[in-house]
Amino acid sequence: MSVEMKGIIPPVITPYHDDLTIDYKGFAAVLEHLLASGVDGVIVGGTTGEYYLHTIEERLELIKVANQVVRGRIPLIAGVGGIRTDQCIDIGLRAKAIGVDAILISSPYYAVPTQTELANHAIQIDEAVNLPIILYNYPGRTGTCMESEFFDIISNRPNFQAIKESSGRLDMVHMLAQQYPQLSLFCGADDQALEFFAWNARGWVCGAGTALPQEHIALYESCVLNNDFNTGRQIMSAMLPFLEFLELHGKFTQSVKFACKYAGLPTGSVRPPLQPLSEQEQESLTGLIAEMKSSIDQILSGQENRLSTPTLSVVR
Repeated sequence: MSVEMKGIIPPVITPYHDDLTIDYKGFAAVLEHLLASGVDGVIVGGTTGEYYLHTIEERLELIKVANQVVRGRIPLIAGVGGIRTDQCIDIGLRAKAIGVDAILISSPYYAVPTQTELANHAIQIDEAVNLPIILYNYPGRTGTCMESEFFDIISNRPNFQAIKESSGRLDMVHMLAQQYPQLSLFCGADDQALEFFAWNARGWVCGAGTALPQEHIALYESCVLNNDFNTGRQIMSAMLPFLEFLELHGKFTQSVKFACKYAGLPTGSVRPPLQPLSEQEQESLTGLIAEMKSSIDQILSGQENRLSTPTLSVVR
């Protein structure tokens, strides 16, 4: 069983009504927006989707809605993250029955398993669910980093097909690219996207990709499809102030949701214990988004002009 996982794969936000119940109609509208934008897949139940603040039934209902909207047009990936292995298996089996194409497995947060325990956790999910797997290495959230001992144990199992690397450690990028090439490498540290692509990453699981898919696609196409790292560096330079705001201000999901609201998408607020951005943070982010979009539009416009300018040939 295999699914081609590449390109821009956003973890979709979860819109809420004013009473913080899930806005499933708004969620469907966000998915339609992503499909129209040309993304290469979507993840439901990722960190940006606030899965850890949802009940199991809410998580499964979001997967059902996504399956109804996507209808096989792009890969649909379900996050099955949790503390208990049996709970992750239950979510994975129920997601499989709904019709997802792959699952996303992270380290059990708070439990802090050893590398062998972590491998056993992932293998048990693999054996029970039997779907293509994207691993998700995010020790800043889970407390456990997937290290070489873990990869050595799971590396011969064919369902482990990709990894979203979010540790922020470039040595992890180097190790994965060089020692475990059977795992398709995906950027999961947004402000390092250019470095990932230089190390042959297949794509980008980008939290802000829901809000700004075209800008993320532009960087991916420049670096991966066109091997044009000169343009890629220009686009990345334009994106960095925005991406660094997401990574460094401690309100990643809130900032992504605000960027989605800026793009005209239904969002609602965030569930406690998270709190919305302050007015000052909203004002700062509005300026960063506007400047980034303007800069990238100019970069891409200049590139199109260069490509469309006819060359003169002299006949002697």
